[in-house]
Amino acid sequence: MRKKKRLLTALVIGSAVLGFLYLVKDSAFWRSSLLGNEVTCCHGGFTYNFSALSASATPKPLHPLKGLSLHQFVWDHAVVTFDPKSVDAKRYIGLLEEGDEVNPNRRHGFNVVTSHQLPPDRPVPDVRPDRCKTLYPSKSVLLPVTSIIITFHNEARSTLLRTLISVLTRSPLHLVKEVILLDDFSDNKDDGLLLANIPKVRLIRNNQREGAARSRNIAAEAASGRVLTFVDSHCEVAAGWLEPLLAYIRQYPRSLVSPVIDAIDGQTFEYKPTADLTRGGFDWSLHFRWENLPFSLVKRDPTDVFLSPVISGSIFSISKEWFMMLGRYDPQLRVWGGDNFDISFRTWMCGGEVKIVPCSHVGHISRIRVPYSFPEEGSSNTYIRNTRRVAEVWMDEYKRFFYAARPTARMQEYGDVAERKRLRDKLKCRTFRWYLDTVYPELKLPVSDELAYGHIQQGGGCLDLDIGQLPVIAKLRQCVQNKDSQEWSWRRKGTIVSNGMCLSVNPDDTQMYVVVKFCDFSDNQRWVRQDKQIMHEATGQCLDSRWAETGLQVAECEVLQDAQKWVITMELSANLEKDYMDTP
Repeated sequence: MRKKKRLLTALVIGSAVLGFLYLVKDSAFWRSSLLGNEVTCCHGGFTYNFSALSASATPKPLHPLKGLSLHQFVWDHAVVTFDPKSVDAKRYIGLLEEGDEVNPNRRHGFNVVTSHQLPPDRPVPDVRPDRCKTLYPSKSVLLPVTSIIITFHNEARSTLLRTLISVLTRSPLHLVKEVILLDDFSDNKDDGLLLANIPKVRLIRNNQREGAARSRNIAAEAASGRVLTFVDSHCEVAAGWLEPLLAYIRQYPRSLVSPVIDAIDGQTFEYKPTADLTRGGFDWSLHFRWENLPFSLVKRDPTDVFLSPVISGSIFSISKEWFMMLGRYDPQLRVWGGDNFDISFRTWMCGGEVKIVPCSHVGHISRIRVPYSFPEEGSSNTYIRNTRRVAEVWMDEYKRFFYAARPTARMQEYGDVAERKRLRDKLKCRTFRWYLDTVYPELKLPVSDELAYGHIQQGGGCLDLDIGQLPVIAKLRQCVQNKDSQEWSWRRKGTIVSNGMCLSVNPDDTQMYVVVKFCDFSDNQRWVRQDKQIMHEATGQCLDSRWAETGLQVAECEVLQDAQKWVITMELSANLEKDYMDTP
């Protein structure tokens, strides 16, 4: 009986080996070297090294193939590696362009001369906590497979190749369904084409420039892996980077997980591990910043995953199903910038979580400037436009703090956000107040001297302003809920502010029009509340709507004049006049 069992086991194991040979025989060149209990083969730059399958290789109570496909069973016993020498790096990278040696930063924002001199498979330090190496075994077949997505536009070939080689040599390839290179209409199509023949690599090239957000959406749609792993095109992944990300998503499918981002110096290309654990944060202008963990998140175990209010950019893993359910990236985000806030706010507020995994490390090149070409509006205005879209969709009434921090954003066109707001309603997402209270209580409200805020209203009309060259004349228009140009903040110093701009009067103007201009905190921008009236301090005259067709003006105060009576949505003080006068 025992002999029959041993014979049956040997037959099954032999079938598995023969089946594997059959799967690759048409495209593989075999080095049939049976070294002890090992079989080694090569296939298009990949090396498969797996132990001769014995009865001890599988749990005794189970049939060796029960519940597993042949492919899964063989992969479970194979260590698959990629040989970087199979790529002719010198031929791919080519020569430097004229002028690179004189100004090596001009094209890419980092020293391309130094980059070209580095080997494509250079080692990087393994800076994981020691326990990570036992927490996440690389041969596990229980983790979901991933599509790794690398989008690029006019990337330096040396950094693009080094990114790809690091992914192929430091990832368990049985967990990598494919590596999608998305070429966002680079000037030279060979940047991607010359890499397309590497096994597991799949090239997609846009027919026109789409920008980072839309390009990632295109790649995500095409991906066949259960998990999407986005990687920038100027990175080097470290050993053991992938398994912890996939393991967390397997346990928490509605999570977005980021590795620890180490710095690669853009001039020397030294790999600089992050000294202390940090997380992604931001200020009210939606400027990203790294910040130390709050005391409540400091853990004894350095391998513990921790929350992050936002991610830094496009290096993260997420379930494809969850990514699609969340509505992907906002397709109206242009070129670059703001996408990290869009995906982070949406994940948190719509039922997910954003975490950083200390057992995963990826190095990212620090550049001195963003080298991409932008529309006529330029890189700064593109970023402001994108972040304004994010503020309009996700920040609710707190967007006024964004406008206060970035006054020029009010003048920036940002497109139609109705569809993104419908998506938010459909997903039944939480409020930004919930986000501040639960996820990011460390972000303090910037204004502590408000006496009132909201609409400054008279009947059905609200104080409003036009978009245009400053200063602009203040108008009285039909009130519209959540229209940011009708949202005002009355400060304790007497200024009335909307989106970082102040209500002003020029005493030399014979028409005495009320205008909106950048705040200079002069007496011409100070106002006092007198019962229902709003009095301009420097002239002693009151805000008046009698000539509203041409613009609001100040006129001699008349207690019984209805055109001088104003209601403010939220008056935080019962007596604005007293509070203002009591201010030192």
